[in-house]
Amino acid sequence: MMLFLRRRLWPALAVLTLLTIDVAASAQAPAFRWWKSDAFKKELGLSADQSARIDKIYQDTLPELQQEWDELDRLETKLSRLFEGNADEAVLARQIDRVETARANLNKSRSLMLMRMRRVLTSDQLVRFRALSQRYEADTRHQPSPHPTPQPGSRR
Repeated sequence: MMLFLRRRLWPALAVLTLLTIDVAASAQAPAFRWWKSDAFKKELGLSADQSARIDKIYQDTLPELQQEWDELDRLETKLSRLFEGNADEAVLARQIDRVETARANLNKSRSLMLMRMRRVLTSDQLVRFRALSQRYEADTRHQPSPHPTPQPGSRR
């Protein structure tokens, strides 16, 4: 039983922890509000009305996202305590299910928000947006992270 926990559950929890660190860092850092970026607005030909409509979608969704983030954080904290306390495998499995359900809810809300935002764009703007987003992600991926990823075997 302990061998199962060490070989199966520990790597899963390590990945979960790394994802939590990334999500926590992104949740605490100000979100990139591309619809307010002069470069994005210019390249997309985004009107003031479109920018305002997208911002309203973001502002309306923000409280829901914050509530779901808080719930995910609470459940992950409980999972960490259970894991540290060598809880029964069935108890851990139930808590993992709760954590993953909360994560799915958060991702669903975020995805729906993004879909609503993209519906504000024309088809031409959407094509340009995809290309611009890919360039932005590639550029930010090459910048050093302010939150270094822990090395295997190190403790945070």
